[in-house]
Amino acid sequence: MLPADLRSAEGEALVALKEALADSPNGRWTMELRFEGLKLLPLALRLLAALKPAERPVRLLFPDAGAAALARRDAPGLAPQLGSLGDQLRRQEQDNDPSAGDLLVLVEPAQAEYEEVERLCQAHRGGVVLLNGRLEDAAVGIGSVARERRRGFLATWRPAYALLPLENGALRFACPGPWELYRLDPDGYRGAASFDLKPDAEQQAEALSPEQGPDVVAGLQALDRFIGSLRN
Repeated sequence: MLPADLRSAEGEALVALKEALADSPNGRWTMELRFEGLKLLPLALRLLAALKPAERPVRLLFPDAGAAALARRDAPGLAPQLGSLGDQLRRQEQDNDPSAGDLLVLVEPAQAEYEEVERLCQAHRGGVVLLNGRLEDAAVGIGSVARERRRGFLATWRPAYALLPLENGALRFACPGPWELYRLDPDGYRGAASFDLKPDAEQQAEALSPEQGPDVVAGLQALDRFIGSLRN
């Protein structure tokens, strides 16, 4: 079932991530909570604290030095575990990289950071978690470069957790699965289908067919309430 609010979503995301890391401690995992207006920095800092870096070395990495500095300002107690992609790449150039086996959590890297992220991951021996990554640019999604990336580096990632709002429903995944599709009815969300693999747009549309669909106005109001609860 869908989580009632953001903190509930964070709790089940942490459980799912731990399941994923138990299965493959040095794997590449994705976590997605895709809500407009979501403040990702506080969520990322809470995730870092919950992963207990004192028990297992964890580093939270941001796309640039400015974002890393903002994180250190907001969480000075976690400053040793905070850095940027550039910081980590420089560490990897050292003969004795002290973070070679750390768990790395990359916070919202975009398509512009694709090459940095790929280089970082190829040189890293420990696990990597992509938190709300946007490495695939929809604007170039049909080009040969995009297809090559999709078959190569992007194909090496596996989902640990996902909570994705849709126009008339929501999609949820918590490792070890399955993918769960929920239909938005006037009185709330109702399970519509489950899938072994992430359903594409056509599969989602078929499961959320118009004859099963909600009243438009009431449905959108319920969606607004759900998204609002996840922003808090």
